[in-house]
Amino acid sequence: MLLAIDIGNTHTVLGMFKKDKLTDYFRVTSDHALTADECGILVKQLFPDYQKVNHVIICSVVPPLTPVYQEMSKKILKVEPVSVRWDLPLGIKILYDDPSNVGADRIANAVAAYQTYGGPAIVVDFGTATTFDVISDKGEYLGGAIAPGLETSSLNLFRRAAQLFKVSLEKPNKAIGRSTEESLRSGIIFGAVGQIEEIVNRIKEELKNEHRIRKKPKVIATGGLANLIAKESKIIEEVEPTLTLEGLRRIYSQAKKSKK
Repeated sequence: MLLAIDIGNTHTVLGMFKKDKLTDYFRVTSDHALTADECGILVKQLFPDYQKVNHVIICSVVPPLTPVYQEMSKKILKVEPVSVRWDLPLGIKILYDDPSNVGADRIANAVAAYQTYGGPAIVVDFGTATTFDVISDKGEYLGGAIAPGLETSSLNLFRRAAQLFKVSLEKPNKAIGRSTEESLRSGIIFGAVGQIEEIVNRIKEELKNEHRIRKKPKVIATGGLANLIAKESKIIEEVEPTLTLEGLRRIYSQAKKSKK
């Protein structure tokens, strides 16, 4: 069995694959003070059949937590983990100016999107940051955009504005709010939809005019708030909550084959 671990700044997602099927996954808080032993306890609690794990792959954008999960894998699971890097056999070509600067989660998303839907494709990932990743029709990772995430930007607003308060992120009833709570939801949710549609439309224009790609790109959303925004957006075509985990599975499979 393969344990795939996606370590993000706010949440860590752990998924268990039996062969090519995701059998279970969990989203937990990324505790930067977590120890390898505590991490092992967490894995044992989430996956009662943890002893059957014989493969582990990790993608991380939190450097302090990377060695913690690596140590847990070796100490508790007795497995040498694979960590996602740009120079692994990915099945896509990274055209970033410095490929080592591409986040491991963005690489996993790009791999999963291209191998699932083909190219061109645009992945919008709603996490601590909202990231946009662009893959060409030839399987080239062209780059993308990074914007503040919904929760990140809204929490900063609540902290800095004395008369505003935290609201749950859910669909507003209308654009014109009749209370502070309704107004906040309208601004946060519809503002995010507008941001996404503007950036995606600009990406589409660049793909057409600068990269000479005539085929319409598939727009895929992932991340914790993907469903909420996708329901309000006319531009998102697919919602894949476990896209990053699927990318990790595919990367591991390719890395394993390359060693044979």
